[in-house]
Amino acid sequence: MTGKPASVKEYLESLPEDRRKAISKVRAAVNRGLPKGYKEGVQYGMIGWSVPHSLFPAGYHCDPKQPLPFAYLGNQKNHMSLHLMCVYGDEGQRKWFEGEWRKSGKKLDMGKACIRFRSAEDVPLDVVSAAVARVPVDQYVAHYTAALASGGKRKR
Repeated sequence: MTGKPASVKEYLESLPEDRRKAISKVRAAVNRGLPKGYKEGVQYGMIGWSVPHSLFPAGYHCDPKQPLPFAYLGNQKNHMSLHLMCVYGDEGQRKWFEGEWRKSGKKLDMGKACIRFRSAEDVPLDVVSAAVARVPVDQYVAHYTAALASGGKRKR
């Protein structure tokens, strides 16, 4: 394949077999928990789930032509990554997520929103499903617009 993948299928087909299997398992976990309204596709060169313009016409404030990002799943040089914007933008959600991950006994390698992993076995898939299931579209949009209105400052 040349160029950027235009679909999730193309994205997956572009990956080495071991990475394709791992990304597919984490993708399935996200999709299992995903509330109605979010849309899966390819955004910013990764598998992404977003709030479509039909539900949030303003789009992403950094690039209003793009739908509002909710989560991303990608293949990097030295690891794979899952970006959960709902965990980054909500301190209560983040504390819950970190606590549930800890209970799984698996090591969490996480930045602000980016969870890095080397295999699907490193990820408690039930925790990922539950994390996205906890954030319906209307709640996510309300939290996002409130954060923008407050100058992007998160409540602690």
